[in-house]
Amino acid sequence: MTAIHPIQQDRPVLNGRQLCFFVAFLVPASKLLAMPALLSYFAKGDLLFPALAHYLLQACVLAALLFIASRSDKGFFGLVADNLGKPAARILYGLYAVYFLFSALQPLLDLERFVYTAFFDSAPPMSIFCVFFFLSGFICTKNLKAFGRSADISMPLFLVAFIGLMIMSVGSADFSNLLPVFGNPFRSTATGFLETTGHFSDTALILPLLDAYRYRKGDGKKVMLSYGGGALFVLFFLAVFYGIFGPLAPRQEFAFIKTAQYFPALSVVGRFDLLLIYMMTVVLLFYYSFVLQSSVLCFARAIGTEKRVLLSAAINVLLFLYTLLAVKHYNVIYYAISLRLFWVFLLFADVIPLACLFLRQREKKRPENGKKGPPERKKRTGEVSRAQP
Repeated sequence: MTAIHPIQQDRPVLNGRQLCFFVAFLVPASKLLAMPALLSYFAKGDLLFPALAHYLLQACVLAALLFIASRSDKGFFGLVADNLGKPAARILYGLYAVYFLFSALQPLLDLERFVYTAFFDSAPPMSIFCVFFFLSGFICTKNLKAFGRSADISMPLFLVAFIGLMIMSVGSADFSNLLPVFGNPFRSTATGFLETTGHFSDTALILPLLDAYRYRKGDGKKVMLSYGGGALFVLFFLAVFYGIFGPLAPRQEFAFIKTAQYFPALSVVGRFDLLLIYMMTVVLLFYYSFVLQSSVLCFARAIGTEKRVLLSAAINVLLFLYTLLAVKHYNVIYYAISLRLFWVFLLFADVIPLACLFLRQREKKRPENGKKGPPERKKRTGEVSRAQP
């Protein structure tokens, strides 16, 4: 019996709808915490321009990944195995596993501080954040079907929370704070672009998904439009955020829990905006759990195993200890990752995926589900039957 290659075992478990939901609702949620304040610190009223530049770059990478998916049934890493050999593919699995862990180091600290700010009036014990790692540890033991269900659940949660918060926030925004256009020095805006690279390098997370997804005709357009919709969510939020806080925006960490606080009805009926914030928090937990799940999946493929329980436990325990010890050194970690090591995100999220466009495809594309599929199968069957004596 022919052995099944590890990258083929989980395919296909995702569909185009779930991929669309991921780029339209899960990815934008990750940009509503620390990124708006950080971007406004450098770019001030021009914060929309570096964000737009990031989205244009990532859209090009996403289009390249979808093109690869449309030409191959083996997924991203399968192409590497065919062209460079299985040892090189396993090394690449391992490198991406480490990369996903690296990409989670700063966001986990932001998420921990956000949970303490949004859910507690007084400082709780730091160990309370271990609840997230129990959730993450459970999700990391599952295959990508769990991710697909999370994407489906996130769609209504994100839409209700985001639309509700924006309705309560937009009336307090003074969009003249964004003027004059290009009023900030280009060097500062470019610095803002580089230092927020890690917040926009989400396309790397598409790579493990391609191993569990089979491209269907029309999926490329739907996914790209969904990604554009997610970009519009984030750009609109940035405009409202800076319109409300103006020069004070760099001091407003965890932006999406603060924009609605000036809604007049809150003083009468109470802080019902917190319900919307809690709904958005669920989406955030799904997103960051998937980042760690991607690392576990890549480690499992690198060593050729389907047993992910021990890998999940080891990674989540180590990251929990990291958050306990590193929270006091937040600024040092931020400067090391965002200022010194931003090129790591460019390499793994942009350069390597784009370079894979030059890989040679060795497997013929399977017929898509449609009108042309059945006739082709009948034709092949007829040819075989004629060849028989």
